[in-house]
Amino acid sequence: MRNLFISDLDGTLLNTRSLVSAASAEIITSLSKAGALISIATARTPATVDLLLTDTFTTPPAIVMTGAAMWDRHTRRYCDVIAIPEATATHIIGCCTEGGLNPFIYNIGDDGVIDTRFYGIPSQAERHFIAGRSNLPLKRMHLMGDTPAELHGEPVLIFALGPTERIERVASQLRLAGHCSVSSYPDIFDPATAYLEVFAFGVSKAAAVRKLKERLNADRLTVFGDNLNDLPMMAVADVAVAVANAMPQVREAADIVIGANDTDSVARYMLEHAGV
Repeated sequence: MRNLFISDLDGTLLNTRSLVSAASAEIITSLSKAGALISIATARTPATVDLLLTDTFTTPPAIVMTGAAMWDRHTRRYCDVIAIPEATATHIIGCCTEGGLNPFIYNIGDDGVIDTRFYGIPSQAERHFIAGRSNLPLKRMHLMGDTPAELHGEPVLIFALGPTERIERVASQLRLAGHCSVSSYPDIFDPATAYLEVFAFGVSKAAAVRKLKERLNADRLTVFGDNLNDLPMMAVADVAVAVANAMPQVREAADIVIGANDTDSVARYMLEHAGV
């Protein structure tokens, strides 16, 4: 039986230092080289995914930007990119700015590098986010100031962070409009802060993991998660696994609850169930 394992990164495969431990990297690399199908599904872009998985060998494409694209780590190319139509993107940006959120707008350039444009005066949390994603080989960060007068092509992601109440208000407004896919969830370290991710209609981790399962002709899909944006892919998995530090709603939705992200529990579960 071909079992496809797909793990979320932050709070799940990554430990509390936001790293893949040496032990987890060794286990996953050994299993992958023996033929196991292991990948990740994350809200992150390849700019940070590649850095985090430097010592972790996997073979299937990585699901990035919550399923708006896949990233082939070996050819270093995007595939299955789903962009937001221009009219929809304009509406999303307007909702963000009217709701007091400063949007980050992500476009994939012709050279395969993500151009991220930030509009507004950054808060402390936004400055921290920008600093951690600047000067990366696969991402260019542009601080634009005012609200965009025009789009630079069709974006793949419109992102914002801010107070949880404000994020949820804008997320609800966008969901009611029904023209896009909306993901909102709290910061795993600071529940007062939340994240908003908006994609083209139909984009989700669930759609992406199902597509990858079919493409790889896998018989069984096992997913690992910790946060609310993992619930859709957990709902379509054959086996949904939550780490012990997952949010209560995620633990309740899971078929199995394993150890916390600081105990290499995801990699050790794969080792026990990979069958290679």
